Amino acid sequence: MRQDALMRPLRAATVCGIAVALLLSGCATPAAQGGAADAAEPDAIASRAASLGIAPDLVYTTAVDGWLLAPQSVGVNGSEGMTAAWTADGSAAILMLRTDRGELTADTCAAMPLWDASDAPVTCTEEGGVWHRSGGGVDEYATSSEGAIIWVIGMNAAPTEDLKAAAQAVHVPSEAELQLLFSDAPTGAATPVERGDIPENGDGAPVDPVGPGG
Repeated sequence: MRQDALMRPLRAATVCGIAVALLLSGCATPAAQGGAADAAEPDAIASRAASLGIAPDLVYTTAVDGWLLAPQSVGVNGSEGMTAAWTADGSAAILMLRTDRGELTADTCAAMPLWDASDAPVTCTEEGGVWHRSGGGVDEYATSSEGAIIWVIGMNAAPTEDLKAAAQAVHVPSEAELQLLFSDAPTGAATPVERGDIPENGDGAPVDPVGPGG
């Protein structure tokens, strides 16, 4: 066997180590890159995401032992991001995933407020390829990929180690995961709700017809 063939695994391991180290400068984590061979086709993701008004490039999922996705929780976050929640049997704890556009660096990580403690100073620490964000007794994790930020947030005393594991496992959904994510969503593209009592001119207040006697 040629010596250069023997060196290939070593070179690959070295490159992976460098990639993790570069996270501190804003590099996307391997877990969030969504390059898995079994990821759903982009057209399939776009078709299902359109039913809730979610941008297809902001559709991500995760998997943690003991936690089950609640499909009815899947919805839009902000203008085009995604939100979804997982629950654990016999517990009131909730693990929430949120996505939105943005860049995740040491500076932006600390500048973004925490989900449950908007006034608390935020401390960001790189842990195992993801960012641990903490402040005011609140802990959450975040990762990034291709201009998207993915947060993993705990509610009702969700274990911090499970939040970290969920952030490390963030990925673009497979076809089966995609179907489960949007199993409770309507089919077709989301359309705005039209109201018939909004006047075309003026301040847009609803028209309330006056009955007999004023």
